Amino acid sequence: MMEGRDDRFYYVTSESVTEGHPDKVCDQIADGILDAYLEQDSKSRVAIEAMASANTLMLAGEVTSEGHVDAAAKAREIIRRIGYTEHGKGFDADTCMIFTNIHNQSPDISMGVTRSSETGKEVLGGGDQGIMYGYAVNETESLMPLSCHLANRLAQRLAYVRKVLKTDFLYPDGKTQITMKYDEAGKPVGIHSVVVSAQHGEAVSHELLDAFIRCTVIEPVIDSRWITPETRIHVNPTGRFVIGGPAGDTGVTGRKIMVDTYGTVGKHGGGAFSGKDPTKVDRSAAYMARYVAKNIVAAELADRCEVALAYVIGGIEPEAITINTFGTGRIPDSHIEELVKSVFSFGVSDYIEELNLRTPQYLKTAAYGHFGRDDQGFRWEETDKAWLLKQLAF
Repeated sequence: MMEGRDDRFYYVTSESVTEGHPDKVCDQIADGILDAYLEQDSKSRVAIEAMASANTLMLAGEVTSEGHVDAAAKAREIIRRIGYTEHGKGFDADTCMIFTNIHNQSPDISMGVTRSSETGKEVLGGGDQGIMYGYAVNETESLMPLSCHLANRLAQRLAYVRKVLKTDFLYPDGKTQITMKYDEAGKPVGIHSVVVSAQHGEAVSHELLDAFIRCTVIEPVIDSRWITPETRIHVNPTGRFVIGGPAGDTGVTGRKIMVDTYGTVGKHGGGAFSGKDPTKVDRSAAYMARYVAKNIVAAELADRCEVALAYVIGGIEPEAITINTFGTGRIPDSHIEELVKSVFSFGVSDYIEELNLRTPQYLKTAAYGHFGRDDQGFRWEETDKAWLLKQLAF
């Protein structure tokens, strides 16, 4: 988060990237392979990493599954869907070299993750240690930070314009950034700056591209009430963005963790999401924490809420559950914490089932944010427990 204060205002900046950004290409490939395993075996243990550089892709990781997936073929399918279909765009689904090194999960890890209860039922422990955070704020309908929401929607719109409007001079890579201006009460009052960087073909002029992006990408996404006379709009600030994708920058899974979450407004425990099955609490506990935080804000117990969950490897329940409403709570944070413990189950097996985390759905999360995507049917975005929290609180 970038915050620079003066006497009356402060600023919050969030960025996003398109599905063609090299790091996001890798995230989507990893999650596409994960989904393919889950389609065949819902209890697959998967940890896939990808690296893309120039016209080469490397896949590595650990898998234990009854399913069989051609990882290279799945990767080519995803690269093609993104739009990298010729080398001149920065990557080529048909000609890129793909190297794979995927092997079985360590039995030492598996031993800690799979436990048996007294009833003989399989009970899952956490696949690793870590602190996972969830966040929600009442700045948007999706209860996401406004700067993060707008940055993601701009990136999504940029890809939509390229693919649906079949704009031949736009290429897959791109980045967006929003700096919001806030008053002393913590309320957004306007946009300080907008940045859209779009990969493009050689032939299009900067002047045409600038006008086109403003008209087809920025104006449809950003409500005019946020634009002030002080708002600065930057389209391709360097003037040229022809070389992009893995030809311009090496991409690796897990390098856009703030884009994936809350645009740096909320904390992050450091663990990336993509390529990991739900026994990895890096991913699944972060989804659970978001679910809890969103329901707290939807219940109007607070305007803003952060939930922290700490797990140890093999641990069935979290070591700690912490609630922080940053002084916006209608009741004390300690009271909210007790309510949360009575309403939600934080056992790894329990929330994997509660949030439908064995369902193949992760490719959809791998670009434009894992949270605030109410149109995708993600269970962790539902606010079905808000009524109960509100009833118990008041």
